[in-house]
Amino acid sequence: MKEERLCDIPLGKKVIVEKILSEGSIRRRLLDIGLSKGTMVYSTLKNPGGNLVAYMIRGALIAIRNDDTKNILVRGYSE
Repeated sequence: MKEERLCDIPLGKKVIVEKILSEGSIRRRLLDIGLSKGTMVYSTLKNPGGNLVAYMIRGALIAIRNDDTKNILVRGYSE
């Protein structure tokens, strides 16, 4: 399957994290909320402005800015 950026996946789609390209403090924050290789992420909500998307990550609903999800590579998940 093809790798995509997390910011590009449509609402309702489940994906698996392949790689986090961010560095520094934002990388640490993403790892702290449970985003690491192999984690399943499910996009659930988008704010009206479109800059924030809420994702279900390890049982928690977490909103992340699109600027931060541009550096998260994911692949499709099939059940």
